[in-house]
Amino acid sequence: MSILSTYWDVIAAAVVFLLFGWLIAKNRFEKLHGQARLAHDKLIEEAKKEASTVIKSAELEAKEEFFEARQRFENETEDTRKESRRRQDALDQREENLNRKVAFIDKKESRLDEQDANLRQQAKKLVDSENELEKSLAQQEAKLAEIAGLSPDHAKKIIMDKMLGDARLAAAKSIKQVREETERNSRREAMKILSLAVQRYASEHVAESTVSVVDLPSDEMKGRIIGREGRNIRSFELATGIDLIIDDTPGAVIVSGFDPVRREVARQSLEILIRDGRIHPGRIEEVVTKTSQEMDVRIREIGEQACIDVGLQSVHHDMYYYIGRLHYRTSYGQNLLKHSSEVAAVSSVIASELGLDARLAKRCGFLHDLGKAADHEIEGPHAIIGGRLCKKFGENATVINAVSGHHEEVEATTPYTFIVSAADAVSASRPGARRESVQSYVERLENLEAIADGFDGVDKSFAIQAGREVRVLVNHKLVTDDQAAGLAEEVSRRIEGELEYPGQIKVMVIRETRASSIAH
Repeated sequence: MSILSTYWDVIAAAVVFLLFGWLIAKNRFEKLHGQARLAHDKLIEEAKKEASTVIKSAELEAKEEFFEARQRFENETEDTRKESRRRQDALDQREENLNRKVAFIDKKESRLDEQDANLRQQAKKLVDSENELEKSLAQQEAKLAEIAGLSPDHAKKIIMDKMLGDARLAAAKSIKQVREETERNSRREAMKILSLAVQRYASEHVAESTVSVVDLPSDEMKGRIIGREGRNIRSFELATGIDLIIDDTPGAVIVSGFDPVRREVARQSLEILIRDGRIHPGRIEEVVTKTSQEMDVRIREIGEQACIDVGLQSVHHDMYYYIGRLHYRTSYGQNLLKHSSEVAAVSSVIASELGLDARLAKRCGFLHDLGKAADHEIEGPHAIIGGRLCKKFGENATVINAVSGHHEEVEATTPYTFIVSAADAVSASRPGARRESVQSYVERLENLEAIADGFDGVDKSFAIQAGREVRVLVNHKLVTDDQAAGLAEEVSRRIEGELEYPGQIKVMVIRETRASSIAH
């Protein structure tokens, strides 16, 4: 019995505990539920406030955007209105101008109609006048035939012969005037083109020295160069083909020879030997051989670089050697490679002014003196030699003819030959291009004056502009105007036949009549 009661007590206690726990849980749930409801209401309230704030801000932003859009629309509309007003004003102005032009054209048409009517009246008057003139001529012919006892056909023949004579005389005068005007215009245009070519090229180089002098550290070196019994100098001259002049000039020896390339090889070899100090026949041959090989490479490099500078393309590689050799050649002190570059530039300018191929003219001008690089090795004039070399290296017929004929050894077949000849004369005769001695310069001036003075009717002649022009004063009683032109031609032909000179010489014959009187 005691055990059952204990069980029931335990069960009762458990039930009471469970009931008490349920009540506590219920109270806590209700409390939590109330708190959750309060939090829920609070969140809803805050959400409503935030939504209201967002709505208000959105409305404000929308109003601002609407205001800005409206402002932009009004501005754009105002710009459009202004542009429309401007276009309308322009259209109005154009319409007004058109109206003015129409009115002007109407007036012009009215004037033209009036002029047309006047011309018709004048034409009618001219027809009437011609008819009256024909009648008068017929009457005059009849009277002339009656007075002279000539038939109309015979009289017509006499009149026609007279008219033909007058026409021939007028035609001869017209032809003379046209010829003189053509010569003046052609000379003016030629001078303009050449002046433009010289001005655009504007070369700065002048004549260079051709004397090769080697400086010595001391005069004792002269003895070492000569060697025992002169064996060193003989070996040097034999290896280089150049004469070595050792005189009393302190601290220097002179290298002399006709071939400029050999002379340059000799100069460089001698400088190397002097710096090295070992001077004997074996060493001389070794240095000269090595220097010659280096010189060949250097010459090709110079030729190739010159072609690049000028702008030549498709040049045969063997031609570089001959072009480079021009760097060591001079004519009256003018470096031939620079002269060739200058002729190329002037030829290009002249060709462009004449509407021809400037590149082809530049190629012709650059290669025109190529023969001078080989004239020591091949017989003949340098122009012919240059033409042969150009043909050998595959140049076209225009270049070959320009090179061969720029000194008139070959007949010119293209205008480029004349262009190169003119450019060559411009380059050679410009001031500072070539150097000549004072004695030869004075002799040339004296010869020019002597040739001009040798003609009948010449009072005095003057060589001016460094011998590029001769002015001949003639006696007006002995020489007429027509004879003056012939005299100028004869003087120029005699100068061409008797003198050698670079460029051209202008002959000007001056004939004037002076009358004077004294008032008392």
